[in-house]
Amino acid sequence: MTNSFWKQGELIEVQITDTTDTGDGVGRSHERVVFVPDTVPGDRAIVRLVHVKPNYAHAKLKQVLQPSTHRIRPSCIVADKCGGCQWQHIDYEYQLEAKHNQVIQALERIGGFVQPPVDLVLRAASPLGYRNKATYPMGVSATGNVQAGYYQKGSHQLINLNQCPVQDPRLNSLLAEIKQDIQKRNWAIYNEKDHTGTIRHLGLRIGRRTGEILLTLVVKDWNLPGIKEQAQEWLNRYPTLVGVCLNYNPKRTNTIFGSETLCIVGADYLREEFAGLEFQVRPDTFFQVSTETTETLLQVIQSELHLRGTEVLLDAYCGIGTLTLPLAKQVHQAIGLEIQPEAVEQAICNAQNNQIHNVIFMTGAVEKLLPQLEIKPDIVLLDPPRKGCDRQVIATLLTFQPERIVYVSCKVATLARDLKLLCEKGVYTLTRVQPADFFPQTAHVEAAAFLVRSQLH
Repeated sequence: MTNSFWKQGELIEVQITDTTDTGDGVGRSHERVVFVPDTVPGDRAIVRLVHVKPNYAHAKLKQVLQPSTHRIRPSCIVADKCGGCQWQHIDYEYQLEAKHNQVIQALERIGGFVQPPVDLVLRAASPLGYRNKATYPMGVSATGNVQAGYYQKGSHQLINLNQCPVQDPRLNSLLAEIKQDIQKRNWAIYNEKDHTGTIRHLGLRIGRRTGEILLTLVVKDWNLPGIKEQAQEWLNRYPTLVGVCLNYNPKRTNTIFGSETLCIVGADYLREEFAGLEFQVRPDTFFQVSTETTETLLQVIQSELHLRGTEVLLDAYCGIGTLTLPLAKQVHQAIGLEIQPEAVEQAICNAQNNQIHNVIFMTGAVEKLLPQLEIKPDIVLLDPPRKGCDRQVIATLLTFQPERIVYVSCKVATLARDLKLLCEKGVYTLTRVQPADFFPQTAHVEAAAFLVRSQLH
């Protein structure tokens, strides 16, 4: 098939009928698919073709001729430019419906499951103001003003923000004022093109239950004259600010945090209450951005497992023990595996602070540690990064054959791929999938899948 009746730059009319897992609207024209950001199923729109292929095209929205019944006015004035959210123009009920369909389609198309047992998506307590963490790239405007915000969709063009409707509103006042302070200090802002300047990112983190805030500047070098005085000034100004840290990242990289964090004043962690426990959370270690919805999903996991207190539970990719420690209180023994040494150090500290003594944390890659385990677990909890589990992890689980596996995933495509490997030979049966909306206003969806070992194995 040729592009004879489609040309780059051409305006065409499309009816949007679906969404992709990255949040774009999907339409059809002349039997070919068109992907259009900022649209909603039900929209009839004029779009400009920006990238044409033989069977599909990517386009940019020019005009909505007839809006979908699910289209709403965004809460943010730069929602159409900022790359932080994809779905502020979609009503929340339909966001949940689209995410539910996303999980089902991935399990059917990639996993090969027929009518997968997918529950309705767990709602966020609030679809706005939920994020407990924000890490803003820094920049300088054409007029020389210090900026912080998110990159425009598909670019490295910074969209300057003074507030953000999806982050905890208690962080908004800090965002605008800290930029002004950095400007007054005349500290150099990092330029990624020529790898010059000092300040790369501004990181803000808050304990949703405690209100404690950590402020972190990610820096390429230590050239911040007067940082100690400025940090103390911030600590005096904001009563809930408990610490100011510098994270050192000298590399040419898209990775935000480097391996070294230095506390300038106050504490290098904040306290957060989660599932009846107190956690210490540092600037650069992983903790889910949606505290309340994570807690709700944990309650589903606890309910589904019917723990009796006799089980050995293994939490692979355990982080700072967010899920390990609440579950450890309900089992005989818990084991946590984690590749990041700093996270393991925190997990051990969190266990001690909560008087939880039946848990062991081990540092290393899961694919290497898992085959070496001397104790065979009854239950395995998997919570890998977006890329999913290493094939060696799947192979070891199929050898060990624990009674139950709970797979928590932030990317349903890799979840579906791994579930297929675990279930295809009949060793495991998929009994339930519980999606949860950890990231309202975006196309991302979290899901917990429950597997039971077949009676034949």
